[in-house]
Amino acid sequence: MTEITEGSKAPAFDIPADGGGRATLSGPTVVFFYPKADTPGCTNEAIDFSAHIDAFRAAGFQVIGISRDPVKKLDRFKAKHDLKVILGSDEAEAATEAYGVWVEKTLYGRQYMGVERATFLIDGAGAVRKAWRKVSVKGHAEAVLAVAKEV
Repeated sequence: MTEITEGSKAPAFDIPADGGGRATLSGPTVVFFYPKADTPGCTNEAIDFSAHIDAFRAAGFQVIGISRDPVKKLDRFKAKHDLKVILGSDEAEAATEAYGVWVEKTLYGRQYMGVERATFLIDGAGAVRKAWRKVSVKGHAEAVLAVAKEV
């Protein structure tokens, strides 16, 4: 597994998305990986990115949230919380593996594999301009937006 760091080429992806669409890396993109749709932290993160979607678009960025949830679950998640971001379904595990966010985690002393909450800001040339690992949700979307406005 290759660690994706700032300055490295972002791995391309083309995965199923909510509403029957496709989530692809095309042009300036913010990609946020989250563990599971409709859980408290993931819901807050998706709502925060959605609240700033107009500002991200004004800065020239599309915003894609990726989890390993099936598309049907993502459709329900998006409708329930009126989310404005693209939600990609990585059931085939290609994107989470390529970005190095399928990691060993520990909860209450139990170790298991899961998706690390991480965000990557990718410029129009496909280079990672900023990478956030082990993200804390509160204030995160705003921090990403601040960098997007500078790119």
